Amino acid sequence: MDHKDYSILIVDDEPIVRDSLGKWFSEEGYLVETACDGGAALDRLAQRNYDLIFLDIKMPGMSGLELQRKIRTINTDATVVIITAFASVDTAVEALKDGAHDYITKPIDPDYLSHLVEKLVRQRALVAENVELKERLVGMTGRGSILGESPAIQKLRDMIATVAPNDTTVMIRGESGTGKELIARAIHAGSPRRYRPIVPINCGGLSETLLESELFGHERGAFTGAQFRRKGHLEMADGGTVFFDEIGNVSAKIQMDLLRVIESREFFRVGGNTPVKSDFRIISATNRDLEAAVASGSFREDLYYRLNVFSISVPPLRERDEDVVLLAQHFLSKYAASMNREFTGFAPEALEALRQHRWPGNVRELENAIERAVVVGTPPTVSAANLPISAPREEGPVDNMSLESVEVAHIRRVLEKCEGNVMRAARTLGIDRVTLYNKIKKFNLPR
Repeated sequence: MDHKDYSILIVDDEPIVRDSLGKWFSEEGYLVETACDGGAALDRLAQRNYDLIFLDIKMPGMSGLELQRKIRTINTDATVVIITAFASVDTAVEALKDGAHDYITKPIDPDYLSHLVEKLVRQRALVAENVELKERLVGMTGRGSILGESPAIQKLRDMIATVAPNDTTVMIRGESGTGKELIARAIHAGSPRRYRPIVPINCGGLSETLLESELFGHERGAFTGAQFRRKGHLEMADGGTVFFDEIGNVSAKIQMDLLRVIESREFFRVGGNTPVKSDFRIISATNRDLEAAVASGSFREDLYYRLNVFSISVPPLRERDEDVVLLAQHFLSKYAASMNREFTGFAPEALEALRQHRWPGNVRELENAIERAVVVGTPPTVSAANLPISAPREEGPVDNMSLESVEVAHIRRVLEKCEGNVMRAARTLGIDRVTLYNKIKKFNLPR
């Protein structure tokens, strides 16, 4: 912080104190003003705020303690340093209890005073930098990261703004690849918990035993290979947010365990007998029809209602065609910069292919397609041949196909293209391997 940006007010009834302090600080480049008593100081404070106020504790009329209390209501960010004679140190201590930063005694030591003010300037600069960094963090992870101009995305942003400041439990619904975790992070970034961690847990890709350990942690010796005590994700989320991704895939036992945790915010590590408390907000996400799961008995009704307090549905990419090119350009800029490739845009036929593709893998599929195009393409523009997507859809029979039929056909094509390699096909589709295995089993697809 530049000294000229740091303002000081000196309040003292002795002219020699005002003049000497004012001269010292002015010569060091600070912006300095003085007041001879409490009334004059209040007049100054009515005109502007100050970073630092030196306040004589013994003045005629309004006392320093009384003035300090008024300053706290007028200029809440100001740092107050008390000026006192040795005989009134007890009064200075009382001022410290009332919020003053420090006190100095008369006669004043210039070297000590210079050191004190320099330290306060550095502290003020660090606080300002910390605030700026926190605001920048919110900007990087908050609502600004939800790209799109479609009405569906505008509505989504409004819902995030509504629910984020509260501690309400949120369930995010949407197809795979629509960006449910991004929505969860935006909610967390807009909440009072944003400076504490958001801890994601993939409930769909872990076995029951492993998920239990990930959630609750374990004690040393709890099972073979448990050589050390380990904190679970719920404990690590203390003060922040826990994000249960694919919550619809957890077993009946884990459902019961989660119900107890939600009700009490207390749990036991695996192999432990000491309760662990953790204060966290809950956001969950699923691409399953949980109402149908509740009706079939595969998902607990009481847990469903605990999690589904505020529901957000994320629209699939095919329902917001106007956002496809905007997102594609964003991903092109991102990957071109990371790979140091000078791509500036898309050829007209590539733009048409992007608009016409149905994007069953949603935003994740689009991002993967653009990343591949940056790898294989030739700058400065991406051509249609660089995009790993099928030809533009034709009008007619496809419009009468169900969503499931389109999804099955697309997965079958990708599996054929990847020669049955499930891991490679999952990357192409923009979904995880477990989800693809589940879809192969569900649709009885060949590998």
